[in-house]
Amino acid sequence: MKIESATLREIQMPLVTFFETSFARMHQRRILLLQLQVDGVEGWGEVTCGEAPFYSSESTDTAALVLRDFLLPMVIGKSCAHPRDVAHWMRPVRGHAMAKAAVENAVWAAHAAQLGQPLWQVLGGTRREIACGVSLGIKDAVEDLLEAIERELAAGYQRIKVKIKPGWDVAVLERIRQRFPEIALMGDANSAYTLADLGHLRQFDRFELMMLEQPLWHDDIFFHARLQRELRTAICLDESIHHARDAEQAIAIGACRIINVKLGRVGGFSSALELHAATQQAGVPVWCGGMLESGVGRAHNIALSTLPNFSLPGDVSASRRYWHEDIIEPEVAVSPSGTIAAPAGAGLGFAVRLERVESLSKWKHQVHA
Repeated sequence: MKIESATLREIQMPLVTFFETSFARMHQRRILLLQLQVDGVEGWGEVTCGEAPFYSSESTDTAALVLRDFLLPMVIGKSCAHPRDVAHWMRPVRGHAMAKAAVENAVWAAHAAQLGQPLWQVLGGTRREIACGVSLGIKDAVEDLLEAIERELAAGYQRIKVKIKPGWDVAVLERIRQRFPEIALMGDANSAYTLADLGHLRQFDRFELMMLEQPLWHDDIFFHARLQRELRTAICLDESIHHARDAEQAIAIGACRIINVKLGRVGGFSSALELHAATQQAGVPVWCGGMLESGVGRAHNIALSTLPNFSLPGDVSASRRYWHEDIIEPEVAVSPSGTIAAPAGAGLGFAVRLERVESLSKWKHQVHA
């Protein structure tokens, strides 16, 4: 497979409503999209990092620079036997996992299209539909959050994740459990706490959470193991898991009982497949996290979520939850029972609406062999 050309674009998409975590409130997304031509077949990738280096060290602007000046020159004009080769070519660049993922994932999509098979089947997926949860950001008032939960449950979502931080945690979870005592509920801290908060974190056990996601430092595994020994609630690691070795270490020392796999954070499908195999062998369930992706990234997440060890509802939700109008057709839709069907079409399984992409584009950079 020869990678013949690349078109890198920045699009800007306003969110339906603001989304707030423990470190930022977002009203729109600046998203990098990568369009590759591979032996005349099109493949699309998405850089899933945020506009600012808060979730990770990457940002929209740093990823654009690394792609333009380093990663794309490493791959354009080269021929590979398999998409995994592309990940190997990019290894000299340290870090920048989300930028790398966009390149490799686009090649995977083109490879699947060349084979005439859906991407999810080429990856080894076995689920013809995936279970969906929803992620709800911090709101201006608890009543706003309760109303949002009511809407999402009515829409069929099987799991509710709420963002938490000091000052927006125990009292909020108390209100949620009073109103929705039986729902599958989890809290996502995005590294908002330290071990000094141990007494406070112990209170979370009474809410029967599915999991508490990344409560401590974003780069920590060791101290999460100490915290997990003190909590009945399962800890889920997110930011601190970058590849299979991290997962193996975390599992070995008891730092978590669940792992969130974000395709961009781990550097693309090849790394995600290795991580999936490691967790499956260890009997630790995983689920697919979201980064407010456009339809391209959402399609990749659907494909990833069909792998057998993705046994918990992920953050893959309907396009209309975030966008007034997505950039793919058909848009991602969730069934009344809270599932998304794996697409039947070859490659990505969704058609990218190029005219809409062009209308949202702020700039475009092209590279040819």
